[in-house]
Amino acid sequence: MPDQTTVRLPDGVRLHVRASGPTDAPVTLIMLHGWTLDGRTWRRQIDALTAGSAGPVRMVTYDARGHGRSSSTRLRSATLAQLGDDLAEIVREVAPTGPVVLAGHSMGGMTIMEYAHRHPDEFAARVAGLVFVATTAEGHTHTVYGLSPRVTRLIRLAETTGAGLLARCGEWHPHRPLLRALRPTLRWLLFGDSCDPDAIRLTTSAVARASLRSIGGFRPSIGAQQRLETLAALGDVPAAALVGDRDRLTPPPCAESIAAALPGTELTVCPGAGHMLMLERPDEVTAALAAVLRRVAPEQTGSAELPLAA
Repeated sequence: MPDQTTVRLPDGVRLHVRASGPTDAPVTLIMLHGWTLDGRTWRRQIDALTAGSAGPVRMVTYDARGHGRSSSTRLRSATLAQLGDDLAEIVREVAPTGPVVLAGHSMGGMTIMEYAHRHPDEFAARVAGLVFVATTAEGHTHTVYGLSPRVTRLIRLAETTGAGLLARCGEWHPHRPLLRALRPTLRWLLFGDSCDPDAIRLTTSAVARASLRSIGGFRPSIGAQQRLETLAALGDVPAAALVGDRDRLTPPPCAESIAAALPGTELTVCPGAGHMLMLERPDEVTAALAAVLRRVAPEQTGSAELPLAA
């Protein structure tokens, strides 16, 4: 069972943190979840790396402010910039020494970019590897939901208006009967050709834990962020970027632009997969994590033992 603890941030928000692996491991892997989700979305990767790795790796997940089991956030703090600052605090608290590999899904990947932008010296000193899963450095530039431009504009208008309304709903949470009714919509929006019933149940459960303020409040900065220049300044840091070719939120051009900005990036496009790659393509995501860990510390992470995709 992972250790569970709380990290208290300077503004009083408490982040729920889960960690497994030896506390004195030479490498720490911190995995960040996506918008409206929580750290449980990485559980298949944690299980696989725990079972397959002969080398010591500390693995950490946490729930972002206003998500999962972390405490609520003020509306003015529901921004990617704040999440970047939160990540800086997490690194200082849970991995005060040694190299760190950061992996981020969707909003989590954008959080990593914001950390690099807002804390460049700390980032350069601590971060030895990166894994970007179904994320973007260009806001909603490429998000067309797999639909025509006209329909996309209408959906974005409705989404933006709805997000503003939700942001003012405070700490209410989505009603579970409503989420059950919306499950087919979540299935269409977040998953590709096939979907494990357990995966959609976990996803729905995570959305139910996010406050309406968080669901609506983070949307503007997610849509506006532009961080390709930040990535380009990172040089040849070992990195991986994964995307599903059925991803309606962060389609392949998002990952392609990340890989173009970061020359050390291994790009993987998963056929038939959507936005929830950790659940849809767990082996491929685990293999990408293992590959970056090998590149960061091959003599310390059991390079021959880390799992590869089946």
